[in-house]
Amino acid sequence: MIYVYSLIAACLLGLGFVLQQHAAEQAPLSDMLSFRLLLDLMKVPLWLWGIGCMVLGQLFSVLAFARGDLSRVEPLLATSLIFAMALARWRGGPRLGRSGWGGVVLLSGGVAAFIIAGRPQSGSAEVGALRHWLVFGGVVGVALALIAVAKHVPVVDDPPLLAAAAGALYGLQDALTRTASRIVDDSGVAGLLSSWEPYTIVALAVTGLMLVQSAFEAGELRMSLPSLTATEPLAGIACGIGFLGDRLRVTPGALAGQVIGLLAVVAGVFVLGRHPALPTTRRG
Repeated sequence: MIYVYSLIAACLLGLGFVLQQHAAEQAPLSDMLSFRLLLDLMKVPLWLWGIGCMVLGQLFSVLAFARGDLSRVEPLLATSLIFAMALARWRGGPRLGRSGWGGVVLLSGGVAAFIIAGRPQSGSAEVGALRHWLVFGGVVGVALALIAVAKHVPVVDDPPLLAAAAGALYGLQDALTRTASRIVDDSGVAGLLSSWEPYTIVALAVTGLMLVQSAFEAGELRMSLPSLTATEPLAGIACGIGFLGDRLRVTPGALAGQVIGLLAVVAGVFVLGRHPALPTTRRG
């Protein structure tokens, strides 16, 4: 069921991203990197439909995280880009062609290669506090650095940077969601509400959402979705291994297969992200 939940989540997330971008591109640029942007977008029905799809996708991803390790689920969520492409094609976009099918093969093949080579397994949550906070702080630091750079470059260069920052935060959010499910299993809902994780998850979700909408507002979907889709699983896998105790095979052959798989995923994401099937509308 892990794979079923993950693929349903990817489908819903891909649909949600397309709908959100169509709405966000019409928002005023003065709202960029401001939570006021979210308040303005709440008045747009199309955006609310996109958020609804995203929320459902997140719920299915929670079901996947509760049953499997982060290192197995995260690569599968990267296939959301394929579903976004399928929606764009259904809405009258161009055929995939060689580049499109090549991107699909790279992305799906990379996911399969990583899972087969790494054989991810959930581990114990007993990880030292220093290691836990070093990984946590490292991911947040990467996101803040990307935001800082985005503030000092032209607006047309913002989308990939802001989307990558959001992806890093979403990967961290995914890891904390897995932690929260463990807390519920051990201590129930009361134990969850008395811990810091659920409140941090909400803060990461809202901040990531603001960054994603700012990226969607600033440019075409193809400029932001590849960065978002590639960064989230990388950050999630790093957190899964870093402080959730996920385990991967570490033989030379297995490590080589994992690296090749992840590189194929990233390459496939960017090949698909440049495909003309993705929406290219700009504000008038």
